[in-house]
Amino acid sequence: MLGKLFHYSADAILIATILAGVKRSTGLTFNPSRIENAALRSVVESFLGIGEWLFDKSIGYVSTSEYFERRRNGNENRVLRE
Repeated sequence: MLGKLFHYSADAILIATILAGVKRSTGLTFNPSRIENAALRSVVESFLGIGEWLFDKSIGYVSTSEYFERRRNGNENRVLRE
């Protein structure tokens, strides 16, 4: 039982992180105000907040990693940071 709860929570957080990436790259965002149940809406907003936080932390980590480099869109041959 506890294993399934952990698994579903991890899946929900990963989906929230993907939605945060979609929001940052396209401007499209999930609209929790369309959820009528206030308790469920609050839970969804919390998970979306966790996804935003995790996305920010992930970007912070990879931007300092030597294994990643920033390139401009449309010009993959030009490296901005070495």
